[in-house]
Amino acid sequence: MFDRLELLIGSDNLNKIEDKTVLIVGVGGVGGYAATSLARSGIKNIIIIDFDKVDITNINRQIIAYHSTIGLKKVDVLEKMLLDINPNMNIIKYDTFLNNENINTIFDRHKIDYIIDACDSINTKKGIISYSIANNIKFISSMGTGNRMDPTKLEIMDLRKTNNDPIARILRKWAKDNKINKKIPVLCSLEVPKKVGNVVSSNSFVPSTAGFIITSYVIRDIIK
Repeated sequence: MFDRLELLIGSDNLNKIEDKTVLIVGVGGVGGYAATSLARSGIKNIIIIDFDKVDITNINRQIIAYHSTIGLKKVDVLEKMLLDINPNMNIIKYDTFLNNENINTIFDRHKIDYIIDACDSINTKKGIISYSIANNIKFISSMGTGNRMDPTKLEIMDLRKTNNDPIARILRKWAKDNKINKKIPVLCSLEVPKKVGNVVSSNSFVPSTAGFIITSYVIRDIIK
């Protein structure tokens, strides 16, 4: 199954990848693509957290969204997809909204090597960053991918170097106010988001590209 990947990185590195555990918060546009590409990259141990159901408005951008999955729990749909990619995967799923009240209870149950924050809640993002830094766990946080059209403007950088992103702006101030001096790796677009009204617009290619970039970041870090 992973012969072509093994040719590229070697058997020792493939074993390193298979040994790691990745936790993903939010399995929609960015998180769903990150999860499936991690599975195709040899990651066997995945923890997924999401409270939402698939909606018809997700079809234009989420790998889990089909007419056949509308109304189903996102974590259930993704679990089925991941096991179809690799039946040997160890998947733990939480059908819940992650917040400050349950983050320690959930995260403390597991030995986590990487945390991918692909959720929409700014307060949840703050909690993930705080927990990751306090517990010395590697992580990356996705900033906004909505209202944008150019996937080539996506980059991984420290939170303090971001611009043109409303979510990053809030988190930068929060990090400064709380005197968080450690590096906060984020996936951020340098593109100025379009103003389209009160509903966030989206497409199929920016969130998916963000998910793939995050997978590349995690895999390359594992094999150095």
